[in-house]
Amino acid sequence: MRQTALVEAHRQAGGRLIDFAGWEMPVQYRSGILEEHRAVRERAGLFDLSHMGELWVIGSQAGEALAGALVTDPPRLAVGRAHYSMICAEDGGIIDDLIVYRLAEERFLVVPNASNREAVADLLRERMAGRDAGVDDASLRTSLVAIQGPRAASILSAQSDVDLDALRYYSIVEGHACGIPALIARTGYTGEDGFELFVEWDRAVPLWQGLLDAGATEGLIPAGLGARDTLRLEAGMPLYGNELDLQTNPFDAGLGRVVKLDKAVDFVGRDALTRIAEAGPAKVLVGLRLTGRAIARHGNAVHRGGEQQPIGVVTSGAPSPSLGVPIAMAYLPPADAEVGTMVEVAVRQARVEAEVVPLPFYRRGAA
Repeated sequence: MRQTALVEAHRQAGGRLIDFAGWEMPVQYRSGILEEHRAVRERAGLFDLSHMGELWVIGSQAGEALAGALVTDPPRLAVGRAHYSMICAEDGGIIDDLIVYRLAEERFLVVPNASNREAVADLLRERMAGRDAGVDDASLRTSLVAIQGPRAASILSAQSDVDLDALRYYSIVEGHACGIPALIARTGYTGEDGFELFVEWDRAVPLWQGLLDAGATEGLIPAGLGARDTLRLEAGMPLYGNELDLQTNPFDAGLGRVVKLDKAVDFVGRDALTRIAEAGPAKVLVGLRLTGRAIARHGNAVHRGGEQQPIGVVTSGAPSPSLGVPIAMAYLPPADAEVGTMVEVAVRQARVEAEVVPLPFYRRGAA
């Protein structure tokens, strides 16, 4: 397994390390997943995301090249802004979801998932052939640390030379954090306000400790993959390998809005996605709220009441620390995806009743 620059810091903090996408990553610390989740919702949590990929796309035709490779239209991005995107196969299946940042007119940063980093880098190079654009995979020389939660801005502001009040959501700027040169992005995967900081690989250690020291009086604690998963599930955010895969297209996942079928540059998957947009998806991603205490998990079958044949499948499930009830996301046929529909989830040998509810389950600032 690969290790991030922060592996010893995780061990010293009592992190329980597991294999995640080929990386040795902390799933939780001594505080436990529940406390780490609550810290992010109520105060702030610090995450090591250095397993994620960082691909620089540079050249006079970098924007056009990305537009031909992805479903979004990166040339529309203003310098300093970012958007959520996907790279799809010819049939519209999702190869990976990612974020695209524009740092300059001819300089973009693409952040794919750890498990797909090499495949995405290879595909970008293949799809950009013939254009003045190159791909530099900086993943193994870049560390990524995220501070998330309602106190994230105040903690980071005191340690940064960037005007965080002026940094909009899905924006990025070059600056310093704890005296360390960093790219500071107002993005995250928790449903809370927060920031992701890209630094040189070995600079993660002083950045991590500097932020923990600065945030100690504000209740900042390290948080692992377990809390990251419950946080993103409550926020209705998809995870590749669960909600997103090659058998799923953006319209199935309720993310058709990111597909720019009208852009000037042709892109891989356009014909298939146009047909799907016109016909409608064959399955729909929904939220489920389970009755009782049973927990739905990835792969559990979903049934209409009393029927033996499953109509859908759970993609993610967990107890919701914020709501106090078990929740899940699942794919169902459109006819069964209306809010208020009652279904049954097969959990072990039992059938558990569940209601289709709106996504996300949790929204920051909602009563």
